[in-house]
Amino acid sequence: MKLYSSLGPNPRLVRMFLVEKGIEVERIHLDIITGENRSDDYAKKNVMQTTPTLELDDGTLLTESTVICEYLEEIQPNPVLIGSTPEERAETRRWARRIDQEIAVPMTMGFRGGGGRPMFEPRMNVVSTEAAAELSAMSDKHWLWLDAQLGDKDHICNDKLTLADLVAFCFIKFGGTVGWSLPDGADNLTRFAAKMEERDSAAIWRGEE
Repeated sequence: MKLYSSLGPNPRLVRMFLVEKGIEVERIHLDIITGENRSDDYAKKNVMQTTPTLELDDGTLLTESTVICEYLEEIQPNPVLIGSTPEERAETRRWARRIDQEIAVPMTMGFRGGGGRPMFEPRMNVVSTEAAAELSAMSDKHWLWLDAQLGDKDHICNDKLTLADLVAFCFIKFGGTVGWSLPDGADNLTRFAAKMEERDSAAIWRGEE
């Protein structure tokens, strides 16, 4: 298998998932700063021209980070990162979607329309600077909500490491790369992130890419 990867939280989510699973794949790095993901050749693999893309040995192409993680769980169930039972899988998917929809989406849209505007505006539609500020504030509000839900637990759901933990951690780390930090009062998430930082899979955030 080949993973087309780049900077950003979504490719690194898949890379962390691969490390946790102990799955090795060939990795092809795309420089999104120079627009390698916008090439005609890559568009044939991923019509959205986003990363990551997983190319299977038979040429099948999978896109969207959580979809790729779901596939990897299917082909290598252990260690379990989504769930061993229908109930566990539903719980993990619920929390991963909440984090994605309520936190990651407004956070990334706010960044693209705010601090990341010089890079993203020439490439895609971005929201106004006013809307970007509102989206960033919305994301911070939901980070505090997640902090309250986490409480003194080590994991977001199922009392063990899941995809939901990896999604949350990757967007906390992404924020750190663009000058953002968890809002004041998010002490539980600060503790959670420090604990996640100890995992071998977190080393991919300390690389040069």
